[in-house]
Amino acid sequence: MTTRSEIEAAAARIAPHIRHTPVLALPAATLGTLGNIVLKLEQLQVSGSFKARGAFNALLQSNAGTAGVIAASGGNHGAAVAHAAGALGIQAEIYVPAISTPSKVARIREAGAVVVQGGATYAEAFAASESRRAETGAISIHAYDQPEVLAGQGTLAREFEDDFPDLTHVLVAVGGGGLIGGVASWFAETGIQVVAVEPEGCPTLHSALKAGAPVDAPVGGLAADSLGARRVGSLMFEVAREAIRTSVLVTDDAIREAQRRLWSACRQVTEPGGATALAALTSGAWMPPEGARVGVVVCGGNCEPGSVAG
Repeated sequence: MTTRSEIEAAAARIAPHIRHTPVLALPAATLGTLGNIVLKLEQLQVSGSFKARGAFNALLQSNAGTAGVIAASGGNHGAAVAHAAGALGIQAEIYVPAISTPSKVARIREAGAVVVQGGATYAEAFAASESRRAETGAISIHAYDQPEVLAGQGTLAREFEDDFPDLTHVLVAVGGGGLIGGVASWFAETGIQVVAVEPEGCPTLHSALKAGAPVDAPVGGLAADSLGARRVGSLMFEVAREAIRTSVLVTDDAIREAQRRLWSACRQVTEPGGATALAALTSGAWMPPEGARVGVVVCGGNCEPGSVAG
């Protein structure tokens, strides 16, 4: 498991390059949840998602030279690596699948990276990126299954606890598991319970916990471009077995409704993956116990603003 000292070191390392994102405490009536909640607004992070944390932590410890860095991504990791590489003067080449949204692909290009789009899923994009890496000698930053990435993502939990120390539960959306692996690693010794939330169309961790090991899972639905890993990372699965007791699934309709509520009540624009953790509360897929003080990670906002109005 990633240690708290590794996450502390990551926080110091990346501090000049990222934002300490705000939290928003809301009474239950605001979003129609059972009990008050606190949102961690990570869609306001540089590059539009939490992914910048892991990207900077990995790049700052790398030996990237003239060959640069290569990454595969549904969109958010690619945007983060492209942003971090640009900030550090490193050439980036990002492989994205066909399901990546135009807005995410555009964001990667705007950061100065070379974009190669093809393949139906993240897994296919990753295979292509690995072939290219072998040809060029570039370093690779994995979207979720790399120690430096998990430590970087864990800095989000460190900030959340600093800003709101009486949390009892934190809800986190899961794709490949880098975010929840880092978050659960930080909270493992605190008693704060981490709840995993996934779309029904991408039940990666849910399937792995049921099988007792990482297994291939379906990839589909509204949030597939950000949460559509084929299987959960092996590093985070070891964390999950030790530190994650609850995993719930939510429908696409619930995710879309959570997006709408965030916009209508808080004027916060989030992509489907960014609203997935909240959807567990607004849909009733997860019911907080009495007296719970619940935090929700809003993990990304890379979408067209008009896509969430209504």
